[in-house]
Amino acid sequence: MAIRTYGPNAVDWEQRIDLDRLRRDRLARLRATLETTELGALLAFDFANIRYMTATHIGTWAVDKLIRFALLPRGGEPIIWDFGSAARHHQLFNPWLDGTRRARAGISTLRGAFHPNAGIATELARKIATELREHGLANEPLGVDVIELPILAALQAEGVQVVDGQQVFLEARRIKTPDEIALLTQACAMVDAAYEELYAFLRPGVRENECVGVVSKVLYDLGSEYVEGVNAISGERCSPHPHVYSDRIIRPGDPAFFDILHSHLGYRTCYYRTFAVGSASPAMRDAYTRCREYMDAAIAMVKPGVTTADIVALWPKAQEFGFPDEEAAFALQYGHGVGLSIWEKPIFSRLVSLDHPETLEEGMVFALETYWPAADGWSAARIEEEVVVTADGCEVITKFPAEDLLVAGRRYWTINQPLPTLREPESHRNTPAGRGEMRLPPQPDARGK
Repeated sequence: MAIRTYGPNAVDWEQRIDLDRLRRDRLARLRATLETTELGALLAFDFANIRYMTATHIGTWAVDKLIRFALLPRGGEPIIWDFGSAARHHQLFNPWLDGTRRARAGISTLRGAFHPNAGIATELARKIATELREHGLANEPLGVDVIELPILAALQAEGVQVVDGQQVFLEARRIKTPDEIALLTQACAMVDAAYEELYAFLRPGVRENECVGVVSKVLYDLGSEYVEGVNAISGERCSPHPHVYSDRIIRPGDPAFFDILHSHLGYRTCYYRTFAVGSASPAMRDAYTRCREYMDAAIAMVKPGVTTADIVALWPKAQEFGFPDEEAAFALQYGHGVGLSIWEKPIFSRLVSLDHPETLEEGMVFALETYWPAADGWSAARIEEEVVVTADGCEVITKFPAEDLLVAGRRYWTINQPLPTLREPESHRNTPAGRGEMRLPPQPDARGK
C-alpha cells in the first residue's frame, strides 16, 4: 500500500484524492456490511455515520444535536432528512443524492427542546416507517446507531423493531479506503505543522490556554474543518492526567504534554507529544524513556494477523503504574481506530482486549498511546502515534519528532557553559548539598558553640 500525502488542493496535472470515489467506496462498504446482517435498514443520527452514508455536512455545531437523520434501506439508496435550508443546499449541490428524491426537509426533537406534544417524534417515525413499507422492509429489524427515547417509542408505536445498528456502521468503517488513508495522513501533516509552531512558542510564562490558541490558529489557517480539542497539560497537572487544559502558567523545568484533535474533511487526529520546558529532571527523562519503549514495542508488533491482545500484552498492568485496576487506568495505555470519529474499531486496552481480541487487517488506521508517571510523583510522559496497517507491517503517519524527549524554550547559559538541560527544576537541588553529595560542617548552636 502506497501512502500518499499529496497537496490538499485539486489540480489537473496529478491524480490526487478522488472525492467521488471516496463517496462511492464508503457507501459500497456500508451496503456490503448491511448485507451480512439480518437488518432491513440502517437509521443514523450520529454525525459521522450520516457523513459516511450520505457525504453531507452542515457544520460541526450540529455534532451533538441529534437533529438530522439518514436511512439506508437494504437494496436501496440513502435518504437524508435535514434542516430545510440545508436540505435545499443538498438538492442543489449534492448530485449523488438525486435532488429532492433523497435530500428532504426533516427534523428531530432538538434533544427534547420541542414540546413533547408537538408531534415531532411521531412525524419522524412516520417518515421512516413509510420508507420501510415502500421498500418491503416493514417487518425487518431496523438498526439504529444512537437514539432518543421519544424517537424509540414513536418507532415502536409504528410497529418498527429497533435493534443496535452501531456495530454495522463501525464494522464498515473499520477498514479505510485509500482516499480515507490519504485524508487521515493529511490531517496528521497539519498537526505536524502545529507542533512545529508550538515547540517554538513553548517557554516559561505562557499559559496552557495560550498554547491551545497557537495550535488552533495553525490548524485553521491550514484549512482544518474543526479543532475538536487541544489537551494541554503541564507541571504537576501531568500526574494524574486530567484530560483538559487550564490557565496554568508554565514554569521552568515543567513537563508539558499535548493531544491535538482536529478534523480535515471529516477525518480526525489523536496525536500526543511531550516536551520538557527549559530542562528535564532525571525522573522525567526516565518516564519518557519508558513511555517510548512501550510505544516502540507495540509498533514493532503491528502487522496483519496480530491481535489487539498481542499488543496490550506488551503494556504494563494498571497496578504497575499506580492504579487499582484496568478500569481505573483506562485510556492511559490505550489504542483506538481513527477515521471520521474517534474512537473507532479496533480498541486496544487491557480492560477488554485480552478477553475479546480483534485481529489487525491491512487498511486499518489506529492510534497507539502510552503514558508513564515519573518517580518524582508529579511529572509524567504521554506519547501517541497513528499507524496504518500495511501488507507486511505498518507505517507511522505522525511525524513530529518523538524518539527522545525534546526540550523547548530558551537555552540558558552559566558563566562558561550552557546550563544543562538534564537537571532538577529546583535550583537548590543542583548544588552538591542539595544532591546529597556534600556533607555540611556542624552548625553552631544558639550559644555559638
